[in-house]
Amino acid sequence: EKYNRGEQMNIYLISILGYALLLIGIGWFIGKHVKEASDFFVGNRKFSWQLLFTTLIAANIGAGSTVGVTGLAFRHGVSSWWWIGCSAIGSIILAYFVGPKVWKVAKKYNLYTMGDYLDLRYAHAFRGIISSMMVIGTLALFSGQLIGVAWILDVVAGIDKPLGTIIGAVVVTLYFTAGGVLSAAVVNIVEVVVIFAGFCLAAPYALSAVGGWSGMEALVAANFADPARTAAYFSWNGIGDTVIIGYFLVLVPAFCISPGLVGKIYSAENLRAVKIGTMLNALVQFGFAFLPMILGMCAFAAFPDLKNSELALPTAMKELMPFGVAALALAAIFAAEVSTADAVLYMLSSSISNDLYKTFFKPDITDKELLKFSRVTTLICGILGVLLALWMPNIITALQIFYSLMTVSMGAPFLVGLFCDKASTKGAFTSAIAGVTTTLVLQFAYAGKGLWILNAASTGTVVAVIVMFVSLYIFPNKKVLQR
Repeated sequence: EKYNRGEQMNIYLISILGYALLLIGIGWFIGKHVKEASDFFVGNRKFSWQLLFTTLIAANIGAGSTVGVTGLAFRHGVSSWWWIGCSAIGSIILAYFVGPKVWKVAKKYNLYTMGDYLDLRYAHAFRGIISSMMVIGTLALFSGQLIGVAWILDVVAGIDKPLGTIIGAVVVTLYFTAGGVLSAAVVNIVEVVVIFAGFCLAAPYALSAVGGWSGMEALVAANFADPARTAAYFSWNGIGDTVIIGYFLVLVPAFCISPGLVGKIYSAENLRAVKIGTMLNALVQFGFAFLPMILGMCAFAAFPDLKNSELALPTAMKELMPFGVAALALAAIFAAEVSTADAVLYMLSSSISNDLYKTFFKPDITDKELLKFSRVTTLICGILGVLLALWMPNIITALQIFYSLMTVSMGAPFLVGLFCDKASTKGAFTSAIAGVTTTLVLQFAYAGKGLWILNAASTGTVVAVIVMFVSLYIFPNKKVLQR
């Protein structure tokens, strides 16, 4: 039996590493055709709605939506659905309001990044400050994806966290460095197929292993031995109203202003591609949200004493289903983590190379020099991501740092500025400073508690929005951007 289990673990590991080599190979093949910065950053603006859909959904289903949310479901049950549900709501807003509007501006002014837009709409200085903050937050987000890979390899082959994060970083950095957003988009097609095949098979098998929904309810009730805790576990607000409101105020705007997602919108060939590709991504997110929720609850029913809740997903996939299904399911998690990691690397490389280096240090850089610098930057970010992942405790913490920092600093200036000509540079600066300051003060001085039932990040977001709207009347913008 020990021999068989060891042999199975070797096959798990070989299949995942073989899959990783396939992704690298595809990335480098596509990379041979990437000769200009416009190819690297925006895929030469030729993404159909199908390609935009695959690259968006691959970016949105990552470590947070799989390993992280399954860990939330392991602890809190049904209410873990809101993490991905709120992300999907943000994607709807991106599809029909934000995306089409910013795509028109990007096409007219040949924008590559979110920083390009902030520079055009406000000022060099605002772009510099936001881009610098995004580098810090995005490194935290990248580390979260690498932690997800590490947890998979821990369960599958007993590989420790340091080596697991290095393996994940090597895979995604190599294929993204080759071709940027273009190679990532093509690799994402393979990843999306594996992700959905794996998860759609895994959830029914896991549920069946614990006796169906009624069997899971009985096991959960026995594990808690407390009717009130059991009822909360199966309720839609069991995680707490404060947390759910926090998800709404932070994740909904985050998924319609994320520089990585907006950059992918820039790549669309036309407005139809923006709307259809992004909306389909939102609808799939709504449905997918149930899968990690079910898997996490099944894991708690079967393994209530798990040492780390973020091991719930790989453990459930390895122990609650047949070997063949488990191998595909574990490859699906691996695909989810690296597919989001490439979107994160896009944000990092574009922020550093285009928004900071080109803008403030070498404005006359040639297209080929920018491409070369972007590739070197990507490699360096891969190394920094590994170092941060070794320090970060878990995936959800890493993601909350990124989403909170992004939403409170950039949400109001970007969205108000996109739809209102009266938004000014002074207003953008004031809003960002007010939001970030409020969040930091509440986080460190009041243990993350905010006003009323809000948490620190939610309160900071509300303050930033209020300040931005007040600024429209105190110091309105006098320069109108030709859209």
